[in-house]
Amino acid sequence: MLHRYDVGNLVNVHDAVILQAALEHYPNATERIGCGITGFSVRTAGFGTKCFWVNRPDGTTEKLSITGAIHGSYAK
Repeated sequence: MLHRYDVGNLVNVHDAVILQAALEHYPNATERIGCGITGFSVRTAGFGTKCFWVNRPDGTTEKLSITGAIHGSYAK
């Protein structure tokens, strides 16, 4: 899914449903969701890579790793 997006893109509604479901399986899902979710975007993740980011209503963001959600681990 990630490879369908370029850095700076917003994630479409259909993919956002999948990301939201993955996020709910994080060990610290409540912390990651914070004050809510307005959507998801794709940004840089370091070392020339990209990843999904959770966008919140208060303007804060948080990295989201689908792999981390699946395996029950997460990257900070």
